[in-house]
Amino acid sequence: MINVKAKHTYADYLKTSDEERFELLDGELVMAPAPLLYHQFILRKLLNAISGYVDEHNLGELFCSPTDVVLSETDVVQPDIVFVSRQRNQILKPECVQGAPDLVVEILSPSTAKLDRTTKLELYAYHGVREYWIVDPEAKTVMVLLQGQNRFEVAGTYGKGHTLQSPTLEGFTVQVEELFEAYLEA
Repeated sequence: MINVKAKHTYADYLKTSDEERFELLDGELVMAPAPLLYHQFILRKLLNAISGYVDEHNLGELFCSPTDVVLSETDVVQPDIVFVSRQRNQILKPECVQGAPDLVVEILSPSTAKLDRTTKLELYAYHGVREYWIVDPEAKTVMVLLQGQNRFEVAGTYGKGHTLQSPTLEGFTVQVEELFEAYLEA
């Protein structure tokens, strides 16, 4: 049994149970519970939209959680969506993404929202993720952040009536309200 309170490395992380989902944040194993169905609904909508565009334009590889992204020996995350450009495919290993992806998407959940907006935002910026989207199911918005000087800068916050544009996926657009509509409507 692994002591989840001790400082851990990627090697320790690999020994965790397949039955429980963990992330490794600054050496601390953090349990990631299964997301709510609405979260999964939004994930599917976003993944379908991005996947079609990435494939059509042969831009790179797209993955969804659970996919390990090893940022350092003490930082391993499982973002909801990960995009790695064709030019940077050397960071793709058989078992994980070894390094900062070009684009990371996190869909906020009640249990992870604080980490996604603080700790993980800082990790992604520090390790060089180019673009980070924070999807807020409650507010029905998507905040797009771009890498600045070792920190992210808000490129835009998109909501109802807006068309989200991605600087990293040049030319990609999606109507934001389509990501949130028609979920369990009678």
